Amino acid sequence: MRANTPGRTGTKPEAERQARYFLAGLGALTGLAVWAPRAAFSIDGGFEAHARDLSVLFVDLPLILLGGALVPLLSWALAIRRVPPWAGAVAAVAALALGVWGLTEWWTPRQHPDPGYDIPGM
Repeated sequence: MRANTPGRTGTKPEAERQARYFLAGLGALTGLAVWAPRAAFSIDGGFEAHARDLSVLFVDLPLILLGGALVPLLSWALAIRRVPPWAGAVAAVAALALGVWGLTEWWTPRQHPDPGYDIPGM
């Protein structure tokens, strides 16, 4: 057991462990929820699977799940050293929100078929 430090009055190791699991799971599920609709076209491939790109499954998905689990977990671990655990949880959720925003701004898999497949009247 760890001794209580000044910034951690009243917290129990079991509660901290449960908070870590919860934040890691929340981050991974959030990453999956953001990944799925954006990667759907790359998995399906559009007309005759012409634009199929399975790298979104084998490369992007593991990285997004890992990042989604680690960003809130690490920010919470850094925050609880200085602030109470509830403020660390707020910092972790804020870091997760910023991570999701950054992901949606940066990561854009193919969304539409190649030019020529959406000719009107054909």
